Amino acid sequence: MNSKTRVLKAFKKLDGSPDRVPIQFDLCRQLTEQFGKKLGIQPDYALSYYEDLTYRISANEIRTKLGSDVVVVGGTVADGYKPEIVKDDITKNEFGMYMKPTPLYVEVVKCPLETVETITDIENYKFPDAWAPGRFDKAKRDIDRFGKDFFVIGDVEISLFEMAWHLTGLEKYMVGMMMDEPWLDLLNDKVEEWSTGLALQQVKAGVDAIWFGEDLGSQTSTLISPEDWRIRFKPRHKRMIEKLRRENPEIIVIMHSDGAVAPLLDDFIEIGVDVFNPVQPNVAGSDPQELKDKYGDRICFFGGIDQQELLPSGDVGKIRSEINRRISILGKDRGYLLAPAHILQTDVSVETVEAMIQIVKETSYK
Repeated sequence: MNSKTRVLKAFKKLDGSPDRVPIQFDLCRQLTEQFGKKLGIQPDYALSYYEDLTYRISANEIRTKLGSDVVVVGGTVADGYKPEIVKDDITKNEFGMYMKPTPLYVEVVKCPLETVETITDIENYKFPDAWAPGRFDKAKRDIDRFGKDFFVIGDVEISLFEMAWHLTGLEKYMVGMMMDEPWLDLLNDKVEEWSTGLALQQVKAGVDAIWFGEDLGSQTSTLISPEDWRIRFKPRHKRMIEKLRRENPEIIVIMHSDGAVAPLLDDFIEIGVDVFNPVQPNVAGSDPQELKDKYGDRICFFGGIDQQELLPSGDVGKIRSEINRRISILGKDRGYLLAPAHILQTDVSVETVEAMIQIVKETSYK
């Protein structure tokens, strides 16, 4: 059984059970470099339009050699574009965001719309072209190379709420929501158009799934009220999904949101989401048995392995126990793609990553 079949069976798109639970994982640059040296593979980096997504869509050869059943592709900067150096290590990207690398992430330190006050300000802001030449050249090469044997996810993270507030700054955007500022809807329209364009191109290119990303939760609750999300964003996600399904009725839709977002799961299901990621452990509403009992016949799960404490601990016994528990609950009667709940960082050792992968391969599907 190849990896693509394994994932499609796990996601209930093909009849029958897979031979084992499938696995996916993302590696930070440092881990990518370490594994590249160990495997004798030069990492092939794909510079994302939003720098922090780069490692999600890079080094698919390394990940598949390690044992991933999944490759992830996504949009890069436009052909010929290079981020503008502002000062020292700060660069300006296509959106006009000032980006600064940190030990873990690349963070926005200046937003292009941080002084927005009027609709005219939004009208005058030049959005990047989602359809610019070259934006999916790397994705198409990876689809051609891996698509027959591996499940291919097309990444459209920071798709609505997150992209909008990254353009204005979180405080500016949240106050704008509270005050129902007139510029807000136009900004959201432009972000929706951008994300729809990215997703459609990847569906046309032949991905198996689209991964929409919205970090809507904290450790204890949603960042905005479920009611606000239903009014401002649910119809937009529904429109995007409907457009994708007109292009390919079989496309699998994955919704990513970190944090305590269980109050939105019924809404995700209602608008056509097939898979929920990352099933973050240790947050309110994340008990795997409760999730499986309540939603398991209506949505699949992707993620679930704690990368905040468990994987950094390197305790192989505890990791094995947790993997077995997740598979026995979330994987019962199919419906589970195992993965760490976030990109693996340098606090997880090479040996621990290898142990995690081996444990999954040794664990039979329940």
